[in-house]
Amino acid sequence: MVLPELKMRRDKIRVFMAQQHIDAALITCNVNLLYTCGQIISGYLYMPLHAPARIFVKRPNNITGELVHSIRKPEQIPDILIEDGLPFPQTLMLEGDELSYTEYNRLAFLFPEATVVNGTPLIRKARSVKTEIEIENFHRAGIAHAKAYGKIPSVYREGMTDSEFSIEIERLMRLEGCLGIFRIFGRNMEIFMGSVLTGDNATVPSPYDFALGGAGLDPSLPIGANGTLLEEGRSVMVDIGGNFNGYMSDMSRVYSIGRLDDKAYAAHQVCLDIQEKLIAMIKPGVNCETLYNTAIEMVTTAGFSDYFMGISQQAKFIGHGIGLEINEMPVIAPYVMQELEQGMVFALEPKIVLPGIGPVGVENSWIVTSMGVEKLTNFGEEIVDLKS
Repeated sequence: MVLPELKMRRDKIRVFMAQQHIDAALITCNVNLLYTCGQIISGYLYMPLHAPARIFVKRPNNITGELVHSIRKPEQIPDILIEDGLPFPQTLMLEGDELSYTEYNRLAFLFPEATVVNGTPLIRKARSVKTEIEIENFHRAGIAHAKAYGKIPSVYREGMTDSEFSIEIERLMRLEGCLGIFRIFGRNMEIFMGSVLTGDNATVPSPYDFALGGAGLDPSLPIGANGTLLEEGRSVMVDIGGNFNGYMSDMSRVYSIGRLDDKAYAAHQVCLDIQEKLIAMIKPGVNCETLYNTAIEMVTTAGFSDYFMGISQQAKFIGHGIGLEINEMPVIAPYVMQELEQGMVFALEPKIVLPGIGPVGVENSWIVTSMGVEKLTNFGEEIVDLKS
């Protein structure tokens, strides 16, 4: 028997399938299998619009159930559907934005008479509004995330580099139960557990579509800490993702090595003011572009627009959905007219980078409620002096 939670998730996808006259979905990517099956397998979920789903497993070989079939290759799926008395779909949905060209064509060829459509946007839309169980996972993740951040000052040592500091923070996160894996949507998006940025390394642009960049330690992963010494008068932004149960919590906090220039504290306060203003605005029905434009107006009035979300390369968003991946829907960005819905979970991250000092700002994870928002990452937001 399918657990009620998994049936609810599958039925959310089916609602959108029905709207687009899609007869069946064939799902095989890890994150979507985790969402619809409750675990990762090497195999496939075949989900008809009007019949119970079937699971086809290649590995592991210890999964059993009434509607579970062990297979060696996907070409066995059509014959099993015939044995089960299921008609072939006229319109089939595949994860077009996630599969390789070869895998997409291989799966499409299983049903040569079907019209094959890209189902990735539909699945991501279904995943963007979380269930109560998913929200509880976020609550637990936020608590663990904050607990680990509370220990950050204890691992600082004078003479450390940003990469050494990052390693110690990563250890704190793992000790609190972080799984370590950082799941991201998009084949060209890569990072380890997050980033620790200090000084002018925070001004270095990155090929990845994150809020800030950093040179990284090697051209093979050009993001984040690069071995910069943590020096007096520089800020340090810690943005380590929290995956404690499959669900990504997101939180950034700023530390300093001694006292910073007054400009840094002023810029940091601007970011906190932006957060406060936007959170007061957010409720179901508010669209993403309105929130983004409000932030731009505020940072421009404050005189920090040239340093907002980067310098030479400025990120064109200030928030993003989070879930099983760090970059889900919605995106708080210009030209995004999507309206927020109750049950969406997102990260809001207004940040400013100051040459010669480093990054300031804040990032928290939030749930959209019926009347506003609920904060998930409850932890102090002031700049903490690591030398005090």
